[in-house]
Amino acid sequence: MRLPSKSPVVVGVNGTAAGLAAVRLAAREAVSRGRHLRIVHAFSWSDGQPPDPHGAGARGLDVRYDEARRAASAILGEAVATAKRSTPGVRLTGQLVDGPPDRVLLQLSRTAELVVLGDDDLATTSWLPSTSTLVQTAARAFCPVVIARGPRPPSGAILAAVDGSSWSVRGLRHAAAEALRQHATLEIVYVVACAGERAEREGHRILAAAAAAVPQLGRARAKLLTGAPGPALVRASGQARMIVLGPRGTHGAGLLGSVAREVLHRAACPTVFVHGAALPAPRAAGRAGHVSNVVV
Repeated sequence: MRLPSKSPVVVGVNGTAAGLAAVRLAAREAVSRGRHLRIVHAFSWSDGQPPDPHGAGARGLDVRYDEARRAASAILGEAVATAKRSTPGVRLTGQLVDGPPDRVLLQLSRTAELVVLGDDDLATTSWLPSTSTLVQTAARAFCPVVIARGPRPPSGAILAAVDGSSWSVRGLRHAAAEALRQHATLEIVYVVACAGERAEREGHRILAAAAAAVPQLGRARAKLLTGAPGPALVRASGQARMIVLGPRGTHGAGLLGSVAREVLHRAACPTVFVHGAALPAPRAAGRAGHVSNVVV
């Protein structure tokens, strides 16, 4: 058996239909990137440590532990079979890892190309707890995190949401690379709270600055959206192949920014939260050659 690559595509599964949708997306990503796929199910024994064979009630605990372990193995086996069936030729490893899901995924994200998770029907829930595995992973991972959204086929443009923050420049860099890799249209979007000449002028300035900060951008379309940023991006995601953004905005506070939280909760297309090392200072504004490739 081949060993996993140093930077595999990691997908976390939990026995849900959303988790299997994430497996299918992760398998396609692994093949298209020439990476190994690592399918992981985190096993956390609800009674704490594995049973002590010499302790009181050991037999009952042992039975429950074995049943839970078998159920976890079945979840992993179904995910492995789904990946092989949906994407023939994918190189993969299935692994049962002991520990809480968020801790397991955060550790694996240190060496992953990207982490893929299912959305667990987020759009049907009224709120998004900060302790959830999705929030913790999207906010704190060391690599890009992709949230799959059901069986949606790849179509439409890749949207890169910018807001003037270094986080959004990271997102734009990732989106530009994805657009090139997927031969897709790239749209850079900024949301202004209300229409008006002054607000639109500031929006175009932020769009141009973001484009100038990404030398590898290539040709892209710049677009201003109007309204509350989160809902506006959610609406735009309905026609997109993918939406890319940073986990936090210009203020950089909290686990997830309010816009990122809204997009995580409600977006209609696969959503990518981009993480990375500190960015260098923006290039001087005089490099207009990159901005000229952006169609407004």
